[in-house]
Amino acid sequence: MNFVFISPQFPQSYWNFCDRLQARGVNVLGIGDTPYDELSKELRHSLTEYYKVNSLENYDEVYRAMAFLTFKHGRIDWVESNNEYWLSQDARLRTDFNITTGMNVDDVAHVRRKSAMKRFYEAAGVPVARYHIISDLEAGKAFAREVGYPVFVKPDGGMGASGSYKLSSDEEMERFYASKEDVPYLMEEFLSGDIWSYDGVSDSQANVIFETCTSWPPSIADIVNNKDHLAYYTACELPQDLRDAGRATVKSFNVRSRFFHLEFFRLREDKPGVAKKGQLVALEVNMRPAGGWTPDMFNYANSVDVYSIWADMVVHDKTFVDLDKEKYFAVFAGRRNGKPYVHTPDEVRARFGDRIKMDLDIPAAISGAMGDHQWTAIMKTAEEKDEFIRYIQETQ
Repeated sequence: MNFVFISPQFPQSYWNFCDRLQARGVNVLGIGDTPYDELSKELRHSLTEYYKVNSLENYDEVYRAMAFLTFKHGRIDWVESNNEYWLSQDARLRTDFNITTGMNVDDVAHVRRKSAMKRFYEAAGVPVARYHIISDLEAGKAFAREVGYPVFVKPDGGMGASGSYKLSSDEEMERFYASKEDVPYLMEEFLSGDIWSYDGVSDSQANVIFETCTSWPPSIADIVNNKDHLAYYTACELPQDLRDAGRATVKSFNVRSRFFHLEFFRLREDKPGVAKKGQLVALEVNMRPAGGWTPDMFNYANSVDVYSIWADMVVHDKTFVDLDKEKYFAVFAGRRNGKPYVHTPDEVRARFGDRIKMDLDIPAAISGAMGDHQWTAIMKTAEEKDEFIRYIQETQ
């Protein structure tokens, strides 16, 4: 099997995907824009060949790289980046090279546009917030009068929280329209809820072969815009309603042979016409692993190796990993440079000892949402999880 991995060097932990493929006899070929000598030794060891392009944004360059690797190694069976940013380009490469093991150009449209996602959630029986595709200021004000302030605006095809805002008045809406980016925007009624994601890996028939869940802060957008702290965790138990909604959504979107990251609100209060307090409401889908080091948190929480689960899916369309091992809370707590923290790094290490699984600096490319340094640890109880976050992030 020939597998082309796009941008295998980012995030840094993605060498694990290549390593697990190689361990299963796959010929792993990389295309990236980082010089070969700057790749980690683990990644270099996992790749049969690496083709450096000047820019992954230049499709002609990437196309020529694919053509060269095809000429040298034979037909390419898979191409994947497991990265939201390259999702459309991955699909274009599959279409152009007739690779049928992933989403093609036509498939990607309904998983990149937030407005298009809603009908698939609805088909899965999951409620969705009312929305409006932004046109002009008066139409925006009319929508706000219909659903009530605040409303939430975000790029229809955007990634993460970039360019997203909560608008609480006509004045804020006027400022938004005067300064917004020239891209299609979605305006939604504002929902007050906790964010949960249903994460996992599906097989070629859109059957879930691994599943877990993560609890996220109420607003990543606020964290980015206000430079707040990020803390989140992968839970030790998967609520049944989230499992049911997640599996139905995977089927509705026909998520085949890939990682998925499906987001839901659990409402804190009744929302007339949408759902009742405690029920799940659709947020958005992402057809890749959750960001940052969250896949490693899946490992710690479930005592598994998700990189092996994914590689098993690629090679065997099922997994041989034991999914019934001990479960924990895997907790991420980030810090930002310049804040006056009560506890020093050495005190953190002494307090939590070998329960700490990650203690490292965060690359600038993702520090806006995640902070400048992170600790991730495993905890057995919700009380221990909460105390870990408080201890890490307490300031003077």
